[in-house]
Amino acid sequence: MHAHEAGWAHAEGALRGPSWLRPPGDVNELVPHLWSMTASKGEDGQLRVGGLAVADLVADHNTPAYVLDEADFRARARAFRDAFSGYEVFYAGKAFLCTTVARWIAEEGLSLDVCSDGELSVALRAGVDPARIGYHGNNKSVTELRRAVASGVGRIIVDSFTEIDRLDQVTREIPDGSARVMVRVTAGVEAHTHEYIATAHEDQKFGFSIVGGQALDAVRRVLAAPGLELLGLHSHIGSQIFDSAGFEVAARRVLALQARISEELGATLPELDLGGGFGIAYTTQDDPADPQQLAVEMSKIVEHECRALGIPEPRLSIEPGRAIVGPAMCTVYTVGTVKQVELDGNAVRTYVSVDGGMSDNIRTALYDADYTCTLASRRSEVGPTLARVVGKHCEAGDILVKDEFLPGDLRPGDLLAVPGTGAYCRSMASNYNHALRPPVVAVRDGVARVVVRRETEDDLLATDMGAERD
Repeated sequence: MHAHEAGWAHAEGALRGPSWLRPPGDVNELVPHLWSMTASKGEDGQLRVGGLAVADLVADHNTPAYVLDEADFRARARAFRDAFSGYEVFYAGKAFLCTTVARWIAEEGLSLDVCSDGELSVALRAGVDPARIGYHGNNKSVTELRRAVASGVGRIIVDSFTEIDRLDQVTREIPDGSARVMVRVTAGVEAHTHEYIATAHEDQKFGFSIVGGQALDAVRRVLAAPGLELLGLHSHIGSQIFDSAGFEVAARRVLALQARISEELGATLPELDLGGGFGIAYTTQDDPADPQQLAVEMSKIVEHECRALGIPEPRLSIEPGRAIVGPAMCTVYTVGTVKQVELDGNAVRTYVSVDGGMSDNIRTALYDADYTCTLASRRSEVGPTLARVVGKHCEAGDILVKDEFLPGDLRPGDLLAVPGTGAYCRSMASNYNHALRPPVVAVRDGVARVVVRRETEDDLLATDMGAERD
């Protein structure tokens, strides 16, 4: 039995969900904080985003499709920019990046964080100022570092002694070559999140350990390299975090190291990056903090620690990604089959199969993530039934929504929409079972435009060197 099913009970021939899941008062309504700001349902039960009915979008663009609410995305970007005034706010491009989104970020006054040569290519093609790009990654190649330095990337976050040596060599090779550097450190903080997205504990691949002394050694090595300018320290404790407690512990340990660097090495570090990982609401049990609250709490933490240590306050930077794009996007699917599966006793489970799955949203299978969904194409007068929404892939773990109350008359051809899919769904999409990755359709003020087109069979076969017949 799946771990999530602990606590399921038989009730009148159906299943009763976990304690946090409750039937909605009306299956035709939306829970507002789970959706983008322009999402709504009318009396006809149709979901509308950006002034457009999802059913009309599907008529033009088919399913599955990611629907990106431009107004919502921009509003969230501005909220972080304004709340964290005085900080440098980097949008974490790994959450979702395309040239259009990169331009939106630049237009809203944010900087951009990339973590691969491909993401850097998108940023540069979009016209993002290289000086406002930060470059992450735990295994940057010499080729990637050469391009970053030659492009004038504003900061490179180094993650190993090997990388420091590589970057030192690259700056020596390039005439007048130099690189601004931040040293990523692990603060030994256990963030309350999934093991695979907690990144500040000791036993994982990122950063230099503060406790083990590697972080101080890394700083020494950067300071000794003539072509490297040390901006400061970088700490990222994980993802989908809902309070500032973890940031408080991390800031205390990182700033203590900064004080030690000042005392022992005579170096004052002008900046401190506290990373991102701010959570969003995927289901009604999630209660994320707003940017203003986060900004106040994090600023107080840094101010207090710096005062206690007797060091100047560094300029702070953060890296929200999910918190900006996550709620701004939903994914729309077409129902293919609905069937009830008998379990022990009189219990049954309703399985709703849609035309996407783990190829367009791997997070449920990978992280045991929870999502919700709604009937998007019509109004139903039939009461709710507890269902599991699954994909079409040849995989038992191909689950999109583990538990949700959906109308009892759900049928093939209905449209379902899953909110909160902006972060990591399209970014981590795959061609599993040779599926074609869906398009991203941006909507605003009644206008839709494709910002990432749907893949075609020609795309799928383009890299298959045996696809052309002799």
